[in-house]
This record gives sequence, structure tokens and C-alpha cells, in this order.
Amino acid sequence: MSRVLIIGAGGVGGVVVHKCSQVKDVFEKICLASRTLEKCDKIAGQIDRPIRTAQIDADKTEEVVAIIRDFKPQLVINVALPYQDLSIMDACLETGTDYLDTANYEPIDEAKFCYKWQWDYQERFKDKGIMALLGCGFDPGVTNIFCAYAMKHYFDEIHTVDIMDCNAGSHGKAFATNFNPEINIREITQRGKYWENGEWIETDSLSVSETFNFPEVGPKKMFLMYHEELESLVKNIKGLKRIKFWMTFSEEYLKHLEVLQNVGMTRIDPVDFNGDSIVPLKFLKAVLPEPSSLGENYTGKTNIGCMMEGVKDGKKKKVYIYNVCDHAECYREVKAQAVSYTTGVPTMIGAMMMLTGKWKGKGVFNVEEFDPDPFMEKLNMHGLPWVVKEL
Repeated sequence: MSRVLIIGAGGVGGVVVHKCSQVKDVFEKICLASRTLEKCDKIAGQIDRPIRTAQIDADKTEEVVAIIRDFKPQLVINVALPYQDLSIMDACLETGTDYLDTANYEPIDEAKFCYKWQWDYQERFKDKGIMALLGCGFDPGVTNIFCAYAMKHYFDEIHTVDIMDCNAGSHGKAFATNFNPEINIREITQRGKYWENGEWIETDSLSVSETFNFPEVGPKKMFLMYHEELESLVKNIKGLKRIKFWMTFSEEYLKHLEVLQNVGMTRIDPVDFNGDSIVPLKFLKAVLPEPSSLGENYTGKTNIGCMMEGVKDGKKKKVYIYNVCDHAECYREVKAQAVSYTTGVPTMIGAMMMLTGKWKGKGVFNVEEFDPDPFMEKLNMHGLPWVVKEL
């Protein structure tokens, strides 16, 4: 039985607390910390067991160190903003505490997604005798594990991977994002990028699209984007020749996003306004709906999976592994929409893998470096059943 500190009280943080609280034999004590104590207390009030709450600024390593030393967790789960990954990792280094997150670090003044900053902690974490598990949400996270599972059970070599993320749900708002608006819009408006034949190829933002018939959802137009799991999978999947990431968007979402870009509201550089300096995207975030508030009236489903082609015993093979998640069912269970749920459940399972010793090591790791089988088993048990189709 273990103590876990969860940093971040947004939609995903709420799901992680709910799901950890359901597994009492692993998560004995839970502390939820955030910049906004009120959010922590609201989540804690939904749980039928004691949850400690605390107010911290995760940008400040010394505040994270203080709560770690006070609460004494075996593991810190970081579901705060990607800007805060390094300050929290520094706190884990100082206190000798294991670390887990769901998204790679990015600098606040540049929309750049790169694991190098965190991979550079490898020797320091190894020398300290502690473990960091990076990108343990759904994508990245489960999508990486789908690839590792396919590599173990279905292929000798995987040659191509298409990671496809479809949200066919409706929240009833004119424009809203399913996770932090600032991070979401930075991610979508950056240039696309994919890996093929040993090199990275860039595309204009959302300039490449295809239509795919998603099981239980139907045909949806999906757009090529860059996503951080591509970077680690290129390193870790044997025989890879090409990998791409795709995501679906409604016409209404794209129309609003285009207008916001055209008028400068997605800018991340400061502008002067009445003598004050403001970042337009941060202002936009303040006026958009809070993602954690979308769940109550959300309908429809998500479908996220990996289409993989390669060889087994000298013969060509094609395998599709995916999960379908229902927004309304997620809200009934944990008061959250499916995008938060599909990230929060794997976060809890990754923590379980570390705390029970199923996954262990010294240094910095991505999820596909570990045995996928126990994780895949827990997905079926904790709300994210998966399907394998050999095509």
C-alpha cells in the first residue's frame, strides 16, 4: 500500500483521483495539490474516502519539495501543465521520489514539443536510484502501449504506424476544448510533422487530411498533426519505416479556430493592452469553458487506436488496436467527459504498475519500454476495454 501525490486538479486530475481512490489496496493515501485549492476540495468532496488537499505553485520547485517532504509519497503524479514538468522533476530529484506524467515538457514561450529536456534527466534519475515514467496518458501513453503489445504478440517488425484519435462527441458549446485550452490550441496550430525513411517531414498546420471509418463512430475526416509519442516510438519500435498521428475535428471547431488565428487570439507572445502586458491565448483560455465543466451534457463517443502494418514469420500483416469510450458513461462514473477519462485511467494504471513493481527501473523511461501485458490487462478491468482486429 502506497502514498501518492497528484499535482493538478483539472479534468484529468479529477479522473486520476477518482480512479486511484477505487483501488484502495494500492493507493492507501492520496494527496491532491494544485494552484487553486477550491478545485482540489471540489474533487475531494466527490470521493467517498479521505483525500488530503493542498495549495501549491508547481512552477516553484521549492513548494513541490515542501509538500513532498510533508506528505512523503512514494510517487508524484504530474497532471499539471507541461510547462511544469521540469520543476516537478527537479523536486522529485531533490527528494528522491519517483515521477510520472502524461505529456512532455514544452517551454511557455514556444510551442515546441520535444522529449530531449526530460530525457536529459536520465543520468541524474539513475544516479539517484529513482524512476521517471513519461507520457502515461492515452496519446501519448496507451497508443505507445498498443504498439508495444502488437510488437510482442503480432509482429516481428512493425513498418508503419498510424495513430488515429477521433472524438465524435458533442458538448453543446459553440467552441470549447476538451483539455486545457492553452495547451490544446498550441498543439493544434503548430506545423504538422511525421517520420518516414529516417527523417522528419514537416507540413503546414492541418493541411493533410484523410477520411477513416471509425468503429462505433462512422466516417470522420482526420488531420495530420505532430504528437510527442512519435518521437519516442521512432526510438523504440523495431523495423519502423513510417509513423503518423491523426486527429479529427468538427467543421465548427475548425471554423472558430481559423477566425481566432486570423484575429491574433492564438498568439503566445505578450501584447500591450491599456498599459499591461497580456498573452492573447491566455486571455482566450480565461473566457472559454473550463474543460472539466463539459462532462455533464456531453454525448457521443471517442475512438483512439493504432493501425499497424509489418511482417510476422516473413508474411505481411496488418493489425488495428483501438478503444471506444462513451462520454455519458464516463460522466456517470467519475463526473468527467471521455477525453479526461481516457487520459486519467491510464495515468492511474501507470502509477499502479510502478507502485506494485510490475514496471521498475532507475532513470527516465517511456511506457513502450516496459512489458505491455499487465497494463493491457488493467485497461480492460478499469474502464478502457480494447479491441484487436487483424485485417
